Amino acid sequence: MDSKEVTLLKKALARQKMARQQAEKLLEQKSLQLYEEARHLKESNHKLENLLSEKTSELDGVFINIIDPYVVMDLSFNVISMNQSAKNFLGYDHKKDTINLWKMVHKDYMEYTIESFSSLQEVGKLKNYRAKIIVRDDVEKWIEINASLIYNKDKQPIAAQGIVRDITQEMEVTEMLSEQKRQLDIIVNASPLGIVLANTEKIIKVNHAMTDLLGYSFEEFKMMSIDDITATDDVENSNILMQKIYNGEIDDATISKKYVKKNGEVLYLKVSLNSVKNIQGKTGFVLAMLEDITKQKELEIQKEQLLNDLENSNQSLQEYAHIVSHDLKSPLRSISALATWLSDDYKDVLDEPGRENLSLMQEKVASMDKLIHGILEYSTANNSALDDSRVDLNEVINDIGETIFIPDHVKLVIPEMLPTIMADRTKVHQVFQNIIGNAVVHIEREVGLVEVLFNENKDFWQFTISDNGVGIPEEYHKKIFDIFQSIGNNERSTGIGLSIVKKIIDRYQGKVWVDSVVGEGTQFHFTIKKTII
Repeated sequence: MDSKEVTLLKKALARQKMARQQAEKLLEQKSLQLYEEARHLKESNHKLENLLSEKTSELDGVFINIIDPYVVMDLSFNVISMNQSAKNFLGYDHKKDTINLWKMVHKDYMEYTIESFSSLQEVGKLKNYRAKIIVRDDVEKWIEINASLIYNKDKQPIAAQGIVRDITQEMEVTEMLSEQKRQLDIIVNASPLGIVLANTEKIIKVNHAMTDLLGYSFEEFKMMSIDDITATDDVENSNILMQKIYNGEIDDATISKKYVKKNGEVLYLKVSLNSVKNIQGKTGFVLAMLEDITKQKELEIQKEQLLNDLENSNQSLQEYAHIVSHDLKSPLRSISALATWLSDDYKDVLDEPGRENLSLMQEKVASMDKLIHGILEYSTANNSALDDSRVDLNEVINDIGETIFIPDHVKLVIPEMLPTIMADRTKVHQVFQNIIGNAVVHIEREVGLVEVLFNENKDFWQFTISDNGVGIPEEYHKKIFDIFQSIGNNERSTGIGLSIVKKIIDRYQGKVWVDSVVGEGTQFHFTIKKTII
């Protein structure tokens, strides 16, 4: 190798050495830079890990402190994590037990749960899922869950998390209210009374009885107001009463008014109105219960008409009785006068049988006059108004003892003081006089006794007039209170007195009856309803 080649080789080796030195220096610089970057990266990574650890701890603390149960599960319903509230609620600990939430779902909610979980996977969220589950010891609970999916870095769902709210008490209350509402609906719809819930503008709800009453359907009622079904002449009074309820003047009321059926027929209904108040205490609705009183109202109208007719008839009868009494008594007086004249003018001509016949004629005239007077009294016993006042019965009996004829062998006795009662003095006098008058003339013993006794009951005065007379056969015990019914052919009785007694006692809402034994005596009993003195 010549010198020229050697020189070229040396120059090449020198350039190569310089290039290697430059490369080594550059590598050294790059290595130092890479080291520094690696050191900074390591420090940053450490800070990030610490920060992540802190945030994770903070997040765990949040979940742990959530009042409601919080659960994380995989997509097969296996619990991955849960807070203390969830452990307490479910009765399990995921660190000690294998928990699968699907196995807790009540059988009645499995299909619904599958549908809800499918929706969660599709949209990533699940709101207000409500179902029944079975926790430890087979205790049934109602829950509400709001959940969302958890995704990996490739945005693939890997788990689900949710907050569980215990709504068992809420559902029990809801079910109880629902059952009460169902029972109330049954009662309302089964009620024979029409029931309407309405406000100032329209009818809100009616029951079946109401649709049956007026013939409108439920839908038709909801398009109507109370005025629409009220008879025109009752609308104003109805509105006045309703306004008083809405104004808070009254809380309830009862009214009878006319309603118009769908076919135009008018019904009389008795309506009980009650205020339904809101939380502010103001009337928001009115509840009405309606009873059909159409037949009752028609009967009342008929009764009123009958009473008017009866009153007119009684008035006419009373006037007729007075006219008949006057017309009958007039010829009787003439006959009596003629008989008297004959007896006086021809007393020397008439023989004994003739005088007896004239005397008998006078007795018959007197008997006929007494009968006419009895008929007149009977006809007015029910018609004249009762003039009730304080009546001392001791005075009444004394007056009777001085007025009627009492044979010498008969005594009228009051063993104890009689009460003072509220009654019509004239009517009471008639009652006692007719019974006592019958008693004294039917005593045939040497010593006759008529006693007036009484007992005080809660609502009635009970009186007894007892005698030791001839007695009344049992077959007459009821008949004697009918008009013109007397015992045998006794000339001393018209058969009217006891019928008058019964009429008067009936007017005082009392009763009259007789106990008697033939040959021993009779007790007439009667009651008079008490009134405040």
